[in-house]
Amino acid sequence: MITGVHALIYAKQAEQVREFFKKTLKFPTVDAGHGWLLFALPPAEMGVHPTDKDGSYDLYLMCDNIEKTVAELTRHGARFPRGITTAGWGKVTAIELPGGLEMGLYEARHPTALGLARPAPSKAKPAKKAAKKAAPKKKSKRR
Repeated sequence: MITGVHALIYAKQAEQVREFFKKTLKFPTVDAGHGWLLFALPPAEMGVHPTDKDGSYDLYLMCDNIEKTVAELTRHGARFPRGITTAGWGKVTAIELPGGLEMGLYEARHPTALGLARPAPSKAKPAKKAAKKAAPKKKSKRR
């Protein structure tokens, strides 16, 4: 079954984008080999919306308080190319990644599915059942 989501960002300035995620956003990393960093992501949710256009997808980072998050990330060097806008479903802006890419930042005003993640399947092998010891046989008394 599904155990996670692997998201990819394609960027001309990939090394600078990696540094941004590592140093500015402070996402933990693992080296997948030969210096290829994979970033641990916060819990995620996914919505599916109808459209009359060709299908597409977006990636947003989520936060609890967008104003505080923007202020904190700005102090760490992040840039926000547009202001925070408010919609019925939440507040949104975008973080500018190195090279001019933008990634959405979003504060939900609706219930989220973040706490509903199902646990990943265990890789541990099930414990062997203990063999039942046979009860000692009672000796019959002969007369």
